[in-house]
Amino acid sequence: MKALKRLPLNVRLNDRPDHELVGVIRMPEFTVSPMRSIVKRIIGALLALLATVLIVYADRNGYRDANGDGISFLDAIYYSTVSLSTTGYGDITPATASARLVNVIVITPLRVLFLIVLVGTTLEVLTERSRQAFKIQKWRTKVRDHTVVVGFGTKGRSAVNALLGDEEVKASQIVVVDTDQQALDAATALGLVTVHGSATRADVLRVAGVQHARAVVVAPNRDDTAVLVTLTARELAPKAHIVASVREAENVHLLKQSGANQVVVSSETAGRLLGMATSSPRVVDMVEDLLTPESGLAIAERAIESSEEGGSPRHLPDTVLGVVRDGVLYRVDAPQADALEPGDRLLYVKKVTQVEQIEPDPGR
Repeated sequence: MKALKRLPLNVRLNDRPDHELVGVIRMPEFTVSPMRSIVKRIIGALLALLATVLIVYADRNGYRDANGDGISFLDAIYYSTVSLSTTGYGDITPATASARLVNVIVITPLRVLFLIVLVGTTLEVLTERSRQAFKIQKWRTKVRDHTVVVGFGTKGRSAVNALLGDEEVKASQIVVVDTDQQALDAATALGLVTVHGSATRADVLRVAGVQHARAVVVAPNRDDTAVLVTLTARELAPKAHIVASVREAENVHLLKQSGANQVVVSSETAGRLLGMATSSPRVVDMVEDLLTPESGLAIAERAIESSEEGGSPRHLPDTVLGVVRDGVLYRVDAPQADALEPGDRLLYVKKVTQVEQIEPDPGR
């Protein structure tokens, strides 16, 4: 199919009507198998033909046959077939006013429906842009409290996988922004809404609905891009929770000043794990297990129950790592976490699936 035309970079996307955003915003498609699509179209064509046959046969006295021997059921099938296919030999014609009126009001729409079914594939391509425009319009009016992921490289994909590992987060609640079409295609394959454009531009982020987002994940390949995206996102979404990734620790303060709530240093984190792996490889295995939400163990957060108020988090059945109170995290051994208070939230180790036994390291 012919590639969709991109809007020039100097155009403010959020000021454009929805039909001009087709190709910028891409809605996930739920594909149907070719055989099922063909069978549905054949059934539709047969139903249109059957309806026409019954209508013609019911009003057979209003038709004139060239042979003059009347209209049989077979003649009704023959007339309906040549009429719907627009062949029209003229040997059977509507003679009375009522038959002609039925042809105009009923048979003609059925003929159009029949042709639409026959050339459905071509019409589907022609109407794709209109369907996308309608879906975009509907999505933009309803999208709220979603997560915008800027950059769908290695870090962005891992972030999306972690989000999808949470049972409360659905694919429809995640929007990916990137300039790489291959990355966007991969995101679309996961059922995510994608926006083609640079997230350093405010209008691109507005199209992604960042002003209504609950959280923003900033994961580009460059630290300077991360700073600019964070600045723009914070200006558009003052209340959103922004998490950013940088390569170098020296840029953390820039992200914090730009409005990031949390900053993850990817190079230092990877370096620490590499260093630990040389002497304590099983520690690295456990850390990776905790960071993989869909299997084994995972770090989760939950609100405390009323029966847990006043008690110590160290006496709970769950393995508690910390207590969040008024937005501040306290480690489980901190004095502030000795007694749980109403409104506290717990960070704990949750068992997702049966933890597999780690095989011995042949090198040790």
